Amino acid sequence: MRVPLLGRGGGPKAMDPVCHMEVDTEKPPGGSFAYEGTTYYFCGPGCNRSFQKDPQAYLSGEKSMHMGH
Repeated sequence: MRVPLLGRGGGPKAMDPVCHMEVDTEKPPGGSFAYEGTTYYFCGPGCNRSFQKDPQAYLSGEKSMHMGH
């Protein structure tokens, strides 16, 4: 299963679960990570690392990071 795609032209997009930025799923700058059967995509390596340390906290909304992107 993949995260919901955002339909705004171009290639397939997904939302980074850490900073909520739109990410290109074909070439995610921060890579991707599979957790409990879902693939998540990231704007940068820092968001990917943060998510991998505590995915449930980001998915539940307990944690979030707002970047100045």
